[in-house]
Amino acid sequence: MTDVFGALASPVRREILRLLLTGPQPVNALAERFDMSRPSVSEHLKVLREAGLVGESRDGRHRRYELLAEPLSEVRDWLTPYEEFWRRKLRNLHELLDSEES
Repeated sequence: MTDVFGALASPVRREILRLLLTGPQPVNALAERFDMSRPSVSEHLKVLREAGLVGESRDGRHRRYELLAEPLSEVRDWLTPYEEFWRRKLRNLHELLDSEES
């Protein structure tokens, strides 16, 4: 899971994942969305691929990338206890504020 967190640390990589939500896309279409060279986008895709967040398919010289969401469910599972912690804290704050109004 460390690789997944490392991959998600980059805003560019998070944006690539967001773009892939709509379905598989060729690397050129992804690269057009960024103000960086195609090789730089390819490096970000490599990090995502190594973390298991994207899959790559080839058709001749063309590469298409697709979102692989399974590692994200592991992140969600890891974050769930923290979400519950903050919900409890906010509920307690709400109850405290309500009691002070009375």
